[in-house]
Amino acid sequence: QVQLVESGGGLVQPGGSLRLSCAASGGIFSIYAMAWYRQAPGKQRELVATITRGGSTHYADSVKGRFTISRDNAKNTVYLQMNSLKPEDTAVYYCNGKFKLEDYWGQGTQVTVSS
Repeated sequence: QVQLVESGGGLVQPGGSLRLSCAASGGIFSIYAMAWYRQAPGKQRELVATITRGGSTHYADSVKGRFTISRDNAKNTVYLQMNSLKPEDTAVYYCNGKFKLEDYWGQGTQVTVSS
């Protein structure tokens, strides 16, 4: 059973930066495709960014050019570097890991962008 634990959320002013981390345990991290999702109040959960086992990345149009997803297989960790944050980025951010039929989620970390 894989466990995912997010950290790094918080309150930041518009234009600021945060780096989220997601530490995995209980599985072979390198085989999983990893992703970050977010859910704002009253909205559906949406995909933010993905990274494959091989390191290929994909971003939602709303974050392209501002966010960067990366992974460190030696540390069993996936990151989301968020720059030029906007109030509309405010949400709970969730880490996700997938391999074949396996699908794991973290508990989420709150990101609030406000002055």
